[in-house]
Amino acid sequence: MSALDEIRAERLKKLSILKERGIDPYPAVSYRTHMVADVVADFGALSEAGTSVTIAGRVLVKRGQGSILFVDILDGTGKFQVVLKSDVLDADTFSLFKDVVDSGDFIEATGTLFVTEKGQQSILVSGWRMLSKSLLPLPDKYHGLQNEEERFRKRYLDILMSEELREMFARKGRFWDVTRTFLKENGFLEVETPTLEVTTGGAEARPFATHHNDFDIDVYLRISVGELWQKRLLAAGFDKTFEIGRTFRNEGTSPNHLQEFTNMEFYWGYANYEKGMALVEELYRTIAREVYGKTQFTRGEYTFDFADTWARIDYAEEIERQTGIDPRTSDEAKIQEKLRELGVAYEGTTKERLMDTLWKYCRKQIAGPAFVINHPKLVSPLAKEVGEAGDATQRFQPIIAGTEVGNGYSELNNPIEQRERFEAQQELLARGDEEAMMADWEFVEMLEHGMPPACGFGFGERLFAILEDKPLRETQLFPLMRPKND
Repeated sequence: MSALDEIRAERLKKLSILKERGIDPYPAVSYRTHMVADVVADFGALSEAGTSVTIAGRVLVKRGQGSILFVDILDGTGKFQVVLKSDVLDADTFSLFKDVVDSGDFIEATGTLFVTEKGQQSILVSGWRMLSKSLLPLPDKYHGLQNEEERFRKRYLDILMSEELREMFARKGRFWDVTRTFLKENGFLEVETPTLEVTTGGAEARPFATHHNDFDIDVYLRISVGELWQKRLLAAGFDKTFEIGRTFRNEGTSPNHLQEFTNMEFYWGYANYEKGMALVEELYRTIAREVYGKTQFTRGEYTFDFADTWARIDYAEEIERQTGIDPRTSDEAKIQEKLRELGVAYEGTTKERLMDTLWKYCRKQIAGPAFVINHPKLVSPLAKEVGEAGDATQRFQPIIAGTEVGNGYSELNNPIEQRERFEAQQELLARGDEEAMMADWEFVEMLEHGMPPACGFGFGERLFAILEDKPLRETQLFPLMRPKND
């Protein structure tokens, strides 16, 4: 029998003791009167009045022996100490607690507030109840879960044992709250659009496919937060919309890429990419100040400050400056030769994919904050042109710490040109480019009915990960794991 099995067997005995005493070890209700945060905030008044309080939470630590026990209890708002004394509780109540309560159990403790001789604010317990008897122990207090596989698989324990992680996920909630509030205060309507789509649109990525049994059709999990749907809403008369939701991309995992993540996208009628860039600057500064109380951050070797003037970087000119290759005039063979020379691995041999790989090499040299602009039409099938004859588009991407943290356009609303660009993407798909954009001919039909000029923009939780200076996977509550092999 393993040490863990022995612990579980011992705790099952304690569970039996509770049941033999007629005590439900898993009652349906708690009679909690105060959260820990409330007790801390009102400690002076509550203790002076001699008010009886009841808190509830998980036992983190149980220490002491003989006639006095000290117990740390954690609820969703904080940690607090409760003290049990044999001369305050009757002998049976005290000894039962001593015999059956372990770290990891959820309990309820009632009593009055006092300060210990060591100056610790505490509750002097006059009664307690078991709320949930744990059968397996908590990780070691000081070391937690060390193996990354185990940390992600038992994320509930990882978070429980790390106040730093709990604070990070509270900031993540605040991150999206600030984003939502900012957009609403700027007149945007929050909407919900389909997650299952017949054709994926709004990005270049390999989708997850599934089957709709009732309709007997193949469908895809969306790869953007309703880009083509929100544009339909522009045609429907909604001038400002946004959505925050989950997106799915059947691609590789890296510090900046996952297969499932949260994105935000907004669409702003009668605005162009210049107005979009101004709004995004203001949004990112607002997030930095309201979530973190600062605008300057460090990630690895990069330092950046959202309060700085944001540079404008031309896509093709920057590639040529760094590599000597002009992506507008170079063919596939020349770009491949340069990538090999730079030691950059690449997949796919279409010019679009090769150009994108070369750009990703170059952007790593940019600390930001900056906007990369003037992307070629080939890599921007949904953006308006810059001028009438040029190859560049009215697209913008914020860059910080060598990483793209958003994507926006002056949205293409010319149905004839949109059809031509979709046809070009179809050719890429036919040549084996699994990340090329699917054509949505019903969307083209909508454009023929008319859509106003607009700016669209989106960003995801990659921005949050960069601000936290952590890999994207670390900032997800429950990252996807392979099934465990027992």
